[in-house]
Amino acid sequence: MPPTTKVLTIGDLEAGFPSYCQALRQLVIMGRDLESIRRTLCWDYLQRLHRSLPQSYRSPEELVQRYQRSLATANAPCQQV
Repeated sequence: MPPTTKVLTIGDLEAGFPSYCQALRQLVIMGRDLESIRRTLCWDYLQRLHRSLPQSYRSPEELVQRYQRSLATANAPCQQV
């Protein structure tokens, strides 16, 4: 007997948004490439939210770019003046 799966509503996706962002950030920190990140559930859920409510939720591509910039800034050596 196949397991039953619950179809996630927009409300369910909105409730899980912080967790999906955290998972996406972790994938960026691990150094995963964009193609492998696109095959994850967190990407799919973030993409659904963005398509449904684009003015409320950023695209996963933009989130990845932001996380990569943040990571690069955090890892950059400090310059002394």
